Amino acid sequence: MNRQGRSQLALGVILILLGGWFLLDKTVPDFHEFFDAYTQWPNNMFLIGGGLFILGLVLGSPGLSVPAAIVAGIGGIFYYQETYHDASSWSYMWTLIIGFIGIGTILQGLLGDSTAYNIKRGLNLMVISTVLFLVFSSFLGGWKLLGNYGPAILLILLGLWVLGSGVYRTFRKQEN
Repeated sequence: MNRQGRSQLALGVILILLGGWFLLDKTVPDFHEFFDAYTQWPNNMFLIGGGLFILGLVLGSPGLSVPAAIVAGIGGIFYYQETYHDASSWSYMWTLIIGFIGIGTILQGLLGDSTAYNIKRGLNLMVISTVLFLVFSSFLGGWKLLGNYGPAILLILLGLWVLGSGVYRTFRKQEN
């Protein structure tokens, strides 16, 4: 089946599943009650991000990993803000969006789209995001954000960077 046929098939299946979802939601009260918590703000952002990711997998379009990671990540920020009643954290949390782009780029690479290049680019974006986050949170949110766990978190982030650099070098050597 060609790409257009696959896309049309996937869209048809998705529309049927959404229609079935809405039908069950309106006719079966237990179904509605079970999924009600997952479809409320901001949890629905996770579902939308996951749906975009699955759509990208079905369509064979790894590039959809980037918007999926952005939407799900912003949902995570909003979830944090709702849970801890900390709307003022947006003054530095926005820097994490760059990292979400990095996560999506890494997923795009792992799904076969310019693997080594996208992993390197994604890791660089995550490091940039982390540095911006730490700088902005120290000035605008204070180091209380990291609390007693600050050194441990920074060591974990540094370790992730070192691991990512090693993975990148491994993929680069395999492509040569």
